[in-house]
Amino acid sequence: MQILQDKNIVLGITGGIAAYKTPELVRRLKDHGANVRVVMTEGAKAFITPLTLQAVSANAVSDSLLDPQAELAMGHIELAKWADLLLIAPTTADVIAKLAAGLANDLLSTLCLATAAPIVVCPAMNQQMWHAKATQANINTIAARDITLWGPAEGEQACGDIGKGRMLEVDDIVSKTCEFFSVKSLANQHWVITAGPTREAIDPVRYISNHSSGKMGYAIAQAALNAGAKVTLISGPVGITAPSACQLINVESAVQMHQQAMKMAESATVFIACAAVADYRVENIAEQKIKKQAGQDSMKINLVKNPDIVADVAQLANKPFTVGFAAETQDVEQYALGKLRNKNLDMIAANDVSKAGQGFNSSDNAITVFTADDKHDIALASKHEVAKQLVAFIEAKAELKS
Repeated sequence: MQILQDKNIVLGITGGIAAYKTPELVRRLKDHGANVRVVMTEGAKAFITPLTLQAVSANAVSDSLLDPQAELAMGHIELAKWADLLLIAPTTADVIAKLAAGLANDLLSTLCLATAAPIVVCPAMNQQMWHAKATQANINTIAARDITLWGPAEGEQACGDIGKGRMLEVDDIVSKTCEFFSVKSLANQHWVITAGPTREAIDPVRYISNHSSGKMGYAIAQAALNAGAKVTLISGPVGITAPSACQLINVESAVQMHQQAMKMAESATVFIACAAVADYRVENIAEQKIKKQAGQDSMKINLVKNPDIVADVAQLANKPFTVGFAAETQDVEQYALGKLRNKNLDMIAANDVSKAGQGFNSSDNAITVFTADDKHDIALASKHEVAKQLVAFIEAKAELKS
């Protein structure tokens, strides 16, 4: 049987030049057995006609939120319920911004709010628009809401620029759609992931912490969910939203994270220590805010070592496949291999956070993954793409070990 047999796909088409590729996309999805209904924005109709899409889909094209005939039967709600997948290709920067803001001022944006189906976006825009801070912030927002990102690709663009922003080719989108509906490889697995920083209190208003944004750990959680795993995310304080399908456990301190990690690791298939945990905590936390003292130009705070979360998980009698992270500023490989051996880890992912554009607070990352007998580089890419590749590598290595 065809992978997409009887799958109901709503294809949203927005106002980008790549819209000219969508008749071929519809045809190819139907070749794989899918039922396709097309929704067009006003901008999309400037590039391709509804009649063309109606001909290749064999269904009427929807393009108006306030179509009296369609709305007699609450047409947009019925379409939202009908979909097994809402695929938006091409997806302009404007539509990505609408999704991030939760707007519902046309048919497509309304469907995105009204459907319970998974939503996938295929960005297509000028490379400068893609790299704009506003666009990247919107991408992070929608990714945290379980909207999946396919692309964009790099190459020559219609405007003459060369860079990242092209919509994926039709073959790639069809392949990813088939993969999306295939059997989830991590079904029946429980992945426990730590993410973000910890905060070690000094007094009621001050604490010791670090620059971790949590983006990498949250991206790994989303990638594991996409592959079918049950995910528990143990997170320190961050300013981003966790994937809604995971079990989220919020903590503040390293001791709290350690307690939750040891508890959840007992049922874990894979444990990933991505959090930037403080190595030390204040020995005696002041009960009241510490005041400056006249004539006293320095202050001493005694610190004591925090428990080593990933090392303690790796010592469990029935330990999960245990993955550590090493965020270093020098001698990255040497320190990473030392942690791999000394902490009894199955794998460690190392990154150089001293490099601009990757690591802490960045939307991109590049890591090198080590096992006892292997080394694997994941090149600089969005943290969501790096997470996807890392999850696939962990899955392969964990399966070999078992």
